[in-house]
Amino acid sequence: MTIAIIPARGGSKRIPRKNIKDFLGKPIIAYSIEAAIESKLFDEVMVSTDDEEIAAIARQCGAKVPFARSSENANDYATTVDVLVEVLESYKALNRTFETGCCIYPTAPFVSAEILQKSFQILDNEKLDSIYPIQKFSFPPQRGVVFDAKKLRWQNPENAQIRSQDLTPIYHDAGQFYFFKTEKLLKNRSILTQNTSGIVISEMDAHDIDNEEDWKIAEFKYRLRSMGQ
Repeated sequence: MTIAIIPARGGSKRIPRKNIKDFLGKPIIAYSIEAAIESKLFDEVMVSTDDEEIAAIARQCGAKVPFARSSENANDYATTVDVLVEVLESYKALNRTFETGCCIYPTAPFVSAEILQKSFQILDNEKLDSIYPIQKFSFPPQRGVVFDAKKLRWQNPENAQIRSQDLTPIYHDAGQFYFFKTEKLLKNRSILTQNTSGIVISEMDAHDIDNEEDWKIAEFKYRLRSMGQ
């Protein structure tokens, strides 16, 4: 049994009502729900929320909201893992368990059924604890500079004269989804373990949305990418 969990609390601060804000014609959460359903990977596609409006929109898009998120895990300090554990334990109380889970963020309009299917296949074939999409830093962080008393200095002086192409590539979480084995998540209380892998995606296939400027850039990238398909 496999479950998709979409965490979407109501109290976003930087972008009010972020999880259901219109993104090119429909609530942004709809993209995550539709990708999960289209992938045909999941026995259950659910949204974890404390907000009735979000719950109603989620149901309209085809997701289930079998229970409300607790107030404890709807504040600014609850982690993604806290929410996932609560969901899995709530299902267990209903005598339902899942071998595999996928947390899909509600503000990830670039997620596709294809990338979910590919990630699930790698997770299964390589017997991983978890896998998630990552992106290469466009500039090597090892060559970064910082302010020190209003003056710039190298963060890592030993790398100052090393060519960028000779530095080890570093990647960051694309902020879209995490596939995981539920037993490992519940045991380790962490998504990243010693048996985690990543699937590399391009800059055009994701965009982190934290503020209004990010939102506009994401819409621009989405339109541009759609034109190329």
